[in-house]
Amino acid sequence: MDFIDLAAQYRALKQPIDKRIEHVLTTGQYILGYEVADFEAQLADYVGVKSCVSCANGTDALQLALMALGIKSDHAVFVPTFTFFASAEVISLVGATPVFVDVCPDTFNVCSDSLQAAIEAVHEEGKLVPKAVIAVDLFGLPANYPKLQKICEQHNLHLIEDSAQGMGGEINSKKAGSFGDISTTSFFPAKPLGCYGDGGAVFSKDSSTAELLRSLRLHGKGKDKYDNVRIGLNSRLDTLQAAILLEKLAVFSLERQRREQIARVYTAELSEVVDTPYIPAGYTSGWAQYTVKVEHREKLQAHLKASGVPSMVYYQTCMHQQTAFAQTNNYVEFSSAEKLTGLVLSLPMSPYLTEQDQQKVIYAIKSFY
Repeated sequence: MDFIDLAAQYRALKQPIDKRIEHVLTTGQYILGYEVADFEAQLADYVGVKSCVSCANGTDALQLALMALGIKSDHAVFVPTFTFFASAEVISLVGATPVFVDVCPDTFNVCSDSLQAAIEAVHEEGKLVPKAVIAVDLFGLPANYPKLQKICEQHNLHLIEDSAQGMGGEINSKKAGSFGDISTTSFFPAKPLGCYGDGGAVFSKDSSTAELLRSLRLHGKGKDKYDNVRIGLNSRLDTLQAAILLEKLAVFSLERQRREQIARVYTAELSEVVDTPYIPAGYTSGWAQYTVKVEHREKLQAHLKASGVPSMVYYQTCMHQQTAFAQTNNYVEFSSAEKLTGLVLSLPMSPYLTEQDQQKVIYAIKSFY
């Protein structure tokens, strides 16, 4: 059993994917070919935003978003401490200062009370200018954007949505990737909408921001590629990856429904033995991961491994505990996040997970407890 069965997905989509790849190889348009613009348009339509600008990976997408918003050295950017390193890394890459905040123990997403306290503490200290919030749609569940938007409006902050894991998630039928002033995603193979390499995208609500992003992703391009009007990056989605993503996007809604069905089976069978994911009313998860909270995690993982069931821990170390951020000032406590690092365990999740494998996972966990 694979933790995420990408091979099964390819077998299901082999004919249309191979045809797309063959077309790119035949035309030879490997960089910013037709498929890139086509995919950007289709994904923008799916998410429900004005523009989608693709790039080389999800980390670049976040950095491009910060660059487009003019984030610089004297700015503070608030980010949850319970997330993947890239969410915080990009803040330092543009010269700004990450300010970590705690997360909610039930949704795993940024805690609005902790965020408010951190903003007020930075204001009171007076050394940094609070400028933006990066909210992460962890494990597929959108963050509490109604609350976050109010806080950002109150303090005149940009809201950036990191929906790398969020694709397919919704709040009251509004899709992940559409909540931030600017939003980003990743097409890393393990993501709900993943390619066969690296890829990413930035979503914007206006054409001027999209044009700025297109310049930034191509060395600060002006009227042509030899007219450089600003400092940018070399960050483009390969045409081959865009071609693959076009076919994956075509079945993405069906795959998300299948993830939902699997998640419901897990929850129905496991809720009496482990702490299963909490989905607030009106919210839908993209189920990038199905993550439970468990006791005796190391022993459980060993038992699962012996039973032929893979599992993963996202994440064992908070951002404020990382060596790279050892010198970063902390303004709030992180009691929920620090506790979660010792409890969370992600189970196999894929639209192509068979019923037999689902029951194998369920039986292995139940037999342990």
